[in-house]
Amino acid sequence: MLMIKSLSMTVFILTLLITASFLISKKSILDVNKSSPFECGFKNFSSSRMSFSIHFFMIAIIFLMFDIEIAIMLPIFVSIKIMKIYQWTIASMLITMIITYGLYHEWINGVIEWAK
Repeated sequence: MLMIKSLSMTVFILTLLITASFLISKKSILDVNKSSPFECGFKNFSSSRMSFSIHFFMIAIIFLMFDIEIAIMLPIFVSIKIMKIYQWTIASMLITMIITYGLYHEWINGVIEWAK
């Protein structure tokens, strides 16, 4: 019986919160000026939905990959105190080889070249 009361109270509170948030966030009539991007009070000179080059996204993904790889490499320098020198050398060489292979793969596919 207590579980049913708790469950019904939870459902009631959730319904109340959802209804309150819906009523509070109710947007007024959509205005064309409010939904368009702001360009210093002038009308849009061109479409605001300009497509970017896929090369831009590839460079961004490369940056993120190498950023994550460096974050993976940072604990290696701390782990030299914990691991034996042979284990540490193998682990660091393995990670360095993986990063180097990724760079080589991107270079061969022409992702790094700006002008084609």
